[in-house]
Amino acid sequence: MRCRQMIRQFWSAALAIFWACKGANPPEKPIAAIELFKQYITGDFDNRQQVEAERAAGKQVHPFARHINRIADHRIKNAPQRPGFWLIEESYYDMPNGTHKINHHLFFFEAVDARTVRLYAYQLPDYLPMEQLTNDNANLRIDYNDLRISPRFKPAEYTFDGKETFTIYAPNDWGNGMRFTLIEKFTPGRLEVMELLEKDGQRLTPYDSPIIYLKSK
Repeated sequence: MRCRQMIRQFWSAALAIFWACKGANPPEKPIAAIELFKQYITGDFDNRQQVEAERAAGKQVHPFARHINRIADHRIKNAPQRPGFWLIEESYYDMPNGTHKINHHLFFFEAVDARTVRLYAYQLPDYLPMEQLTNDNANLRIDYNDLRISPRFKPAEYTFDGKETFTIYAPNDWGNGMRFTLIEKFTPGRLEVMELLEKDGQRLTPYDSPIIYLKSK
């Protein structure tokens, strides 16, 4: 035991001398995928540039869309300890036809391994209307015991390429020929999001390419 300890001390000292002679610091430990993912997804995002380009070309295809994403760990009471974080995603859409809609979500992102982040979408309890699931709702607190994983969106995984990109392809069959597929690509400051809804193989989503969100703050 003492011999092994002396060997470890020897190699630690040898490495320190090596880096000192090289005039450089030891290589930094790569950031964990879950921490990088958290940096990517939190903040304010919109697709203003995409919509302006479409209007300039003569036809707006995508809605003007905004995400307000904030960490929500402090909002969830009695949650079990798991590696990851809670997030409230506020989504607002101004459709090309002049109508408006919101679609807010409560997510948990779980650290699975060095290159995988698992997404859980939660169904809100009956006492919490979607309109009240906002990041500026100072009184918002949710008991974990009142939450259920969404029956319409099963847990799915983002894959990190080890460089700067996360991707997900998550199909969900809703029955009666209905199918919803989440297709996303995340890079620094940019979220590409395609929510594909189909009926009997026919696309119902009014656009066939992703919404391109850029981070504004």
